[in-house]
Amino acid sequence: MPRYLLIRSFEVGESQMPTLGRRSREIIEDEHPEITWEHSHVVVDDEGLVHTYCVYDAPNEGVVLEHGKKLGKHRIDAVHEIAGDVSPADFPAV
Repeated sequence: MPRYLLIRSFEVGESQMPTLGRRSREIIEDEHPEITWEHSHVVVDDEGLVHTYCVYDAPNEGVVLEHGKKLGKHRIDAVHEIAGDVSPADFPAV
């Protein structure tokens, strides 16, 4: 199944993110079981607003965007299909 990286900017501060995280999970479980939320990296900017870098397994980009519309309180800045993963172990020292 394809994997996607979503870059998001939220309209809320860090203290409101647990509620949105639970809501995101509920939407997936109740309305989009074809999506798997792998993980997210969270960044808080100088104004206290949250930006996330989220990885999802999904059959297509459209279903991930639909999930985002239902979640609300953010904008999706970019969606990229992930071509692969690498780690330092993939580049051993010579």
